[in-house]
Amino acid sequence: MKIAIHAVGRMKAGPERELAERYFERFARSGPAIGLEFAGVSELPESRGQTAKERRRDEGRVLQSHLQPGTALLLLDERGRSFSSEEFAGRIGLLRDDGRKALIVAIGGADGHDASLRDQAELVVSLGAMTWPHQLVRVMIGEQLYRAATILAGHPYHRS
Repeated sequence: MKIAIHAVGRMKAGPERELAERYFERFARSGPAIGLEFAGVSELPESRGQTAKERRRDEGRVLQSHLQPGTALLLLDERGRSFSSEEFAGRIGLLRDDGRKALIVAIGGADGHDASLRDQAELVVSLGAMTWPHQLVRVMIGEQLYRAATILAGHPYHRS
């Protein structure tokens, strides 16, 4: 199953970008052995809509255009469910084992995701009750994808 990150906004050069890339590289190296392929990060500019609703709608339309049949959608959203690392890995493993060809992990813009996307998402995941800068969210999801791959492979990186 190919896993891609879809992010609203560009990540500037700096330590956060370097750390995110490090985890994405680790995931890209460890995933293929267990049927997970890292398909990269696609960035789109923030909408210039006048209202938050218009911005969410515009950004959601771009994401919709990337969803192909058989692609699962995972939204990172503060209203989502918090998972343990083991549960998160298990959900990814189930999507893979159910024959999903692809998974898009979506990081929304400053105004969040359009409600229509939440309705069609396989998973709506919260990284906690606190608000996180988008740069750190990329680091955190990169690390959790790498951790999920190691959990699914039985590698000792994750300690319970």
